Amino acid sequence: MMQQREPSASESYFWPSVWAIGLHVLVFGMLFVSFAMTPELPPSKPIVQATLYQLKSKSQATTQTNQKIAGEAKKTASRQTEVEQLEQKKVEQEAVKAAEQKKADAAQKAEEAAKAAEAKKAEEAAKANEAKKAAEAKKADDSKKADEAKKAAEKQQADIAKKKAEEEAKKKAEEEAKKQAAEEAKKKAAEDAKKQAAEDAKKKAAEDAKKKAAAEEAKKKAAEEAKKKAAADAQKKKAQEAARKSAEEKKAQALAELLSDNTERQQALADEQGDQVAGDFDDLIRMRAAEGWARPPSARKGMTVVLQINMLPDGTVTGVKVLKSSGDGPFDSSAVAAVKNIGRLTEMQGLKPNEFNPYRSFKMTFTPEDLAL
Repeated sequence: MMQQREPSASESYFWPSVWAIGLHVLVFGMLFVSFAMTPELPPSKPIVQATLYQLKSKSQATTQTNQKIAGEAKKTASRQTEVEQLEQKKVEQEAVKAAEQKKADAAQKAEEAAKAAEAKKAEEAAKANEAKKAAEAKKADDSKKADEAKKAAEKQQADIAKKKAEEEAKKKAEEEAKKQAAEEAKKKAAEDAKKQAAEDAKKKAAEDAKKKAAAEEAKKKAAEEAKKKAAADAQKKKAQEAARKSAEEKKAQALAELLSDNTERQQALADEQGDQVAGDFDDLIRMRAAEGWARPPSARKGMTVVLQINMLPDGTVTGVKVLKSSGDGPFDSSAVAAVKNIGRLTEMQGLKPNEFNPYRSFKMTFTPEDLAL
């Protein structure tokens, strides 16, 4: 930064001194001109003295009158002269007074000019002093600012160095933390893997045991089902054989009875044969329903459901509905499904119309005991 050169003391007072000298010269010049221009007093007016010449030829009276008039005129002239002299004196006094006033005004103006010059000189000196002080203050301020700027720069450098050190320390700490976290994560992963392996092994063992138990249960159930099916097949075969034999016997007996003359005996035999056939087919329907029944989890011993069953003469089941519920919906539905799964009883195809009529629409009661429980 370039600094302005401060004016020396001699340079600071040079121009004010020149201004003061010039003002003094101007004041004295004005005083000289005022004295030279003092107005001249007007010349004194001549006193007119009137002299009356008496004419000898006038009469005495006229003479007296004229004398009287002359006396009055003389008095008047004397008074006029006195007035004129007073006026002349007054004019002279006023001229002197005006000259003195003019001189006083000029002196006052000169004094005021001198005071103004002195004031201006003092003002300029004060301004010069203020300028000097301002320059010194500016110099001090510039020095202070430079010092502050230097300190600020040093502080900035120190802050930058401190921040850099803190960042490096933070980065190092973060790296250490990451390293430690990675080691802990690796350790935890190994522990978790070991734990998971143990859990997987335990789970696999449990699953294997469960599968083994399920396989054994399935094997047992299959054996039971096979045993049950074999028993059902045997019972079915037995029932079919019994039904066949019964039908043949009934046919033979019916034929024999029809050939006899005893009508009452024929009717009794027909009723007896019909009841026996009905009992056989009721057992057959229960057996077939047991074969196709899927036991619901809610089925319990003692449950009873009454079904309405509709069939065709060829043994086809055409409709099944619940007449009296057991109070358990799943069990009722399973009983209905079991009867519908029969589909068709081929054994009924050989029945006579009077033997089949009871099976067109009939009621049947099922309990869990009936359904192979």
